[in-house]
Amino acid sequence: MTDGTTTAPAAEAGDTLTRLEQEGEIAADYLEGLLDIADLDGDIDMDVEADRAAVSIISDSGSRDLQKLVGRDGEVLEALQELTRLAVHRETGDRSRLMLDIAGYRAQKRAELSEIGAKAAAEAKSSGEPVKLKPMTPFERKVVHDAVKSAGLRSESEGEEPQRFVVVLPA
Repeated sequence: MTDGTTTAPAAEAGDTLTRLEQEGEIAADYLEGLLDIADLDGDIDMDVEADRAAVSIISDSGSRDLQKLVGRDGEVLEALQELTRLAVHRETGDRSRLMLDIAGYRAQKRAELSEIGAKAAAEAKSSGEPVKLKPMTPFERKVVHDAVKSAGLRSESEGEEPQRFVVVLPA
């Protein structure tokens, strides 16, 4: 936990990288406190990826304990990410787009979703018809959109949350 002070107020941290590094530090402090309370072992890794702070909780002793923090289909991970973003907001006064990963869950999910996007793009190219995918979270849709774009096609999201889904459009 933090003592309520920050190393550099967000208003003075004009440089985006510095602001994102600050977000990562605040998030790491918050998550370390959470791990202590839950009596779980884990190391915290911080980075900046695609204009957002990225924080990962990893474990050398296997990730079985950390799976509790991932939950079914990443539900607990999503909730912890929101709580961590709120902790950052409380310290900085700025909305955070911080991304949290636990035990490599998001990294693995990103690889699976990229493959789904690439397959859907290939199907749309060969059939000439739009390909509709199952409903996904905003994170999942973003990964699929990126994969479709890298395959040279366009995609869009349709529907209302939580039933929002990606449609891959043929060329």
